Amino acid sequence: MPLPRMYITSFLVAATILLGSRVDAHGHDMSEIPEGKVMSAEPLDSMLWAHILIMMVTFGIIFPAGMVLGIVRNRWHVPVQVFGVVLAVVGYFMGHLHRGRTFSSNIHASFANSLMLMLIVQIVFGIYLKLHTTNGFHGKIRKVAVYGHGIVGKLMPVVSWIQMLFGGITALGFCREDHLGQCLAHFIMGSAFIGYGILLTLIMLVGQNWLKRTGRSQEFFDSALIAAWGCVNTFTEHRWGGPWVANDIQHTTMGIIWWAAGLTGVWLSRKRDGSPKRNFIPGFVILLTGWGMSAHPQHLMLSTKVHTAFGYTLIAAGATRIMEIAFVLKDANTISSEGDANSWQYIPPFLLYASGFLFMGATEEQMQLVSDAGISHVSYVLVIYSFSFILFLLTNILLHLYAINATPPVPPKDIEAPPRLPRINGHQRNTASRQIRDAEEFELQGLISDDEDLKSPNSPSTLGRNNETRVD
Repeated sequence: MPLPRMYITSFLVAATILLGSRVDAHGHDMSEIPEGKVMSAEPLDSMLWAHILIMMVTFGIIFPAGMVLGIVRNRWHVPVQVFGVVLAVVGYFMGHLHRGRTFSSNIHASFANSLMLMLIVQIVFGIYLKLHTTNGFHGKIRKVAVYGHGIVGKLMPVVSWIQMLFGGITALGFCREDHLGQCLAHFIMGSAFIGYGILLTLIMLVGQNWLKRTGRSQEFFDSALIAAWGCVNTFTEHRWGGPWVANDIQHTTMGIIWWAAGLTGVWLSRKRDGSPKRNFIPGFVILLTGWGMSAHPQHLMLSTKVHTAFGYTLIAAGATRIMEIAFVLKDANTISSEGDANSWQYIPPFLLYASGFLFMGATEEQMQLVSDAGISHVSYVLVIYSFSFILFLLTNILLHLYAINATPPVPPKDIEAPPRLPRINGHQRNTASRQIRDAEEFELQGLISDDEDLKSPNSPSTLGRNNETRVD
């Protein structure tokens, strides 16, 4: 079988080079790094730039595309992933052979081994599944391999995103010592906004059938997540027992309103009969968060303007989301059951992408670097929006790839199921088509009963017996 041989070959090559590379992983001359610094003053050389480009293309485009092809069981899944593995091995090798700038021990180098270990595990799962061995004990192992291959494959884009962030932080020498806390806040929250935007895009284009099967509205899930995040923020934004400093009060009160509004949104996400209902709460929480961030006090004027742009973008995302639900969709889940979306529906997700990138790009160290370079806030914000458009484009391409290859694209009809009673958590009692069939059966039953009564000999009515020769 040629495909398993390709997998086995790629695995052996990957394992050989990765294990060989680990020996020299920290073979750079640390004496070149000045005392008190985390990296040397030399610029990034061409080898390191090539490493960055190859790894971004591999883990940001090729592997996600292969993951989508694997979900829809497309025959190009294996070739695309094998090509990605080859590029990943080359990029990993180049990352250890570069010259120029030297780095001290860092999170990017440490996390790289975990990422490549995931890749090796994924290759092993893939090889085993391609062997199609199901006899005896292998049948149980195969079930584990199927689940493992799917879970690791879907985790790869998230882990790859984290590693890319670590790479950028390491290349610039940011997020050390006192700056670590602020970096964590900006990159975690910024990534959360981008992730929320991706989820909105996914549900809008290919997730409507799943949402219908859950029997809940989208705001149920959004509000539950907002409430959980608010609880975390309420108790982590301030070091309890210590003095209230800087923006502690604003961050803590923002956490309080998140969980309070989130619980309200969960309650409003159902009708009286238990069926799902849309509401404005998640959009309004985003709007309020943007308003708070737009007035966030900063040390640099450039940072103040960038935070203002971030806040206004978040306000626009919340406002357009409310208008989408109330006026464009009129409380429906979607306009078309075929997966087509109104042009307005693309605005809130994109603005969440942009908000996330703006917030991640607004740390103190980044703002100081941009200010020292003489770059205006307008130019910086436009560059950030460009990154947002690129990620938005890639997300839409991947979802389009899934939609045109998924079979069947839309379930033909509701599957027969016993009726369910209404539930407090927002479950729908019956599907619309089943309710229609129940009504039709009830009407037919009435007509049949009437007809039988007419034909009964005990009936005193003469209706239906006009053709009889004798009437008593």
